[in-house]
Amino acid sequence: MEEVSPNTVNLVVTSPPYPMIEMWDEIFCKQNHDIKNALEKKDGRLAFELMHKELDKIWNEIYRVLDDGGIACINIGDATRTINGNFQLYSNHSRILHHCLKIGFNNLPAIIWRKQTNAPNKFMGSGMLPAGAYVTLEHEFILILRKGNKRAFTTESEKFKRQQSSFFWEERNNWFSDVWMDLKGTTQQLNHKKVRERSGEYPFDLAYRLINMYSAKGDIVLDPYLGTGTTMIAAMASCRNSIGFEIDSSFRQIIMSKMSNIVNFSNAHIQDRLRKHFEFVLNRIETHGELKYINEPYGFPVMTRQEKQIIFNNLEHIEKKDDSSFEISYSEIPQKDFCIKKDSEIPKAIEEIEKEIILRINNRAHQSSKAMVKGRLSTQEKDLFEKNLL
Repeated sequence: MEEVSPNTVNLVVTSPPYPMIEMWDEIFCKQNHDIKNALEKKDGRLAFELMHKELDKIWNEIYRVLDDGGIACINIGDATRTINGNFQLYSNHSRILHHCLKIGFNNLPAIIWRKQTNAPNKFMGSGMLPAGAYVTLEHEFILILRKGNKRAFTTESEKFKRQQSSFFWEERNNWFSDVWMDLKGTTQQLNHKKVRERSGEYPFDLAYRLINMYSAKGDIVLDPYLGTGTTMIAAMASCRNSIGFEIDSSFRQIIMSKMSNIVNFSNAHIQDRLRKHFEFVLNRIETHGELKYINEPYGFPVMTRQEKQIIFNNLEHIEKKDDSSFEISYSEIPQKDFCIKKDSEIPKAIEEIEKEIILRINNRAHQSSKAMVKGRLSTQEKDLFEKNLL
C-alpha cells in the first residue's frame, strides 16, 4: 500500500483471509514458505503464528495510512481445526487484537456477528456422546479499533457534512448493538469454481452499515483485502471515496460486472432506508404520538435534533476512468417521493405505507372485536398522521 500517503484514510473496513481455515492455506503458503513447512510437520501453533505475521504487515500499514481519529473495522472469525489428531480452536480475533494494540490502536467495543450460515444439525466432535462433542462456531467478530483520539470535526463545513451523514434514531438502536443477528452470511454464487473457493465475501449490508456508522460523506474508505469489491460498492452507495487492494486478479471481472448495476442497486437501497423510516414514523405515531423534530431536506418527522439535516444522495452516473478506477456523480436533491411539504399531497411512498398501517389496524380491530377501518385511518390515527406528516 505504498501508494497511499500516511494519515489520509478515514476508515478501514475489511476481512482478511482467516488463518487456520483450510481454504486459505494456499494463499498463506505463497506468502511464506515456512507456513507450508509448518503445516506439513503438523505444527498447528507455528503455522497459526506465521500466518498472523503475514497479516501483521497489513495492520501496520493500516495504522500508517489512517488519519488521527480514523477507525479500522476488521471482520474476522476464529478457526477450529484438527492437526495430528488434536482438535482445537485457533483464536484469530484475539491474535489480531493483540498485535493492533501493540502498534498503538485503541480498542473500542467490538461487535459479535451471529452468522447464521451453518445448519442447526451440523454437529462437531462426538455427536450426542460426552465429553468429546464441541460447540459449533456460528459467530464472527468485528473488531473496532481507533488510531489516536476521537475524531474532531472543527470547521463549519466539516460539522455540516457530519450532520448530513447522520443516521436515523431507530437505525442507531439497531446498528450500535454489540450483537448483530439480522445479517446473514453471504451465499457464494460465483460462476468460477476456483474464485468461489477463495472468496470470503461478507454481505453488502455489513460493509454499508459500518461505513455509515464510522465515516462521513466524502471520506476515504480503504479495504486492503478487496475480494469481490463489497466494501467499495458500499462506499459508493454511501457517497464515500474508496480505495481497494486485491492480489488475486481473478476477482477483477467480478468487480467490473458489479459496476454495471451500481446506480440502480444503490438507489434502491437508499429508497429502502427511507421507506423503513416512514414505517417507523407511522408506527411511532400510532403508539406514542407525534415526533418532536422535522428533517429539513425532506420535511418528515425524526426523533432527534441530530437527524434534522440527514440527506441521501442518489447515484446519477458512473464513469470508468481507467482499468482500476471509477468516478461516481451524485445528486444533491432529496428524493421527491419522500419529500413532504406543507399543504402538499401525500407522496406515493407514504400512501403505500399508510395502507400497510391500515391493514395492521384492521387486523388488531378484528382480533379485539373493534370497528374496522374502512379504507382509511381512524380519525385519531388520521389526525396524528396529518399533524406529523403534512
